[in-house]
Amino acid sequence: MRFASLGSGSSGNALVVEVKQTRVMLDCGFGIADTVARLSRVGLSPGDLSGIVVTHEHTDHLGGVAGFARKYGLTVWLTHGTFSVWEAATTRLPEYQLMEAHTSFPIGDIEVQPFPVPHDAREPVQFVFGNGKQRLGVLTDVGCSTPHIETMLSGLDSLVLECNYDADMLYNSKYPPGLKQRISGKFGHLENSVSAELLKKLDQTRLQHVVAAHLSEKNNAPLLAQTALSGALGCENDWVGVADQTMGFDWRQII
Repeated sequence: MRFASLGSGSSGNALVVEVKQTRVMLDCGFGIADTVARLSRVGLSPGDLSGIVVTHEHTDHLGGVAGFARKYGLTVWLTHGTFSVWEAATTRLPEYQLMEAHTSFPIGDIEVQPFPVPHDAREPVQFVFGNGKQRLGVLTDVGCSTPHIETMLSGLDSLVLECNYDADMLYNSKYPPGLKQRISGKFGHLENSVSAELLKKLDQTRLQHVVAAHLSEKNNAPLLAQTALSGALGCENDWVGVADQTMGFDWRQII
């Protein structure tokens, strides 16, 4: 089992999970040509994908899904709430499947487990991906932790975890007060130290990879995110990976 990011941040998000010959893309916030180029960078083409799963309807996650899925004949999985927004905004829908926020389902060799999260969207979810032995968790676009989130993310083999902003940088930014409140609210995004506190609550004994993701380009810095998470893990800063907006991150193998 391995995973790679095609890009992570407010300008677009996509991540690929691979088990044997099954490859699932999580979100697609890039245009068609850009997504193809980003896939090529990790050695894939659109025909290698088995489908797309969607977290929520915000453009940086859903914006490229319809066009890409239609062009390459891919099925899209999304919640009823996300679909209701997507259907209203998209004139030509690709093939899709509706999923329940608490019900796992298979896509080829990958077991996909969605779970609900607090975020300012219609019915947002995040995911744990498994192959029967290893599990990868992804948590971005969430305003605060919950006991259910902590249960879902405990005992994983790898974790991609949002570190969206640094509190001081956001406070001192030129963002209008309403936007600052939205970002830092319970339905917004995770601050570095909040992500670290969440990480401390998890069973970390199996973790092989931890990657900080969805960093704000204006209100965070990779070193700040790495320092926060490494403190929670008791490891060196450079053991913690960072998902970049432009480059994402290359394949990480789970053994």
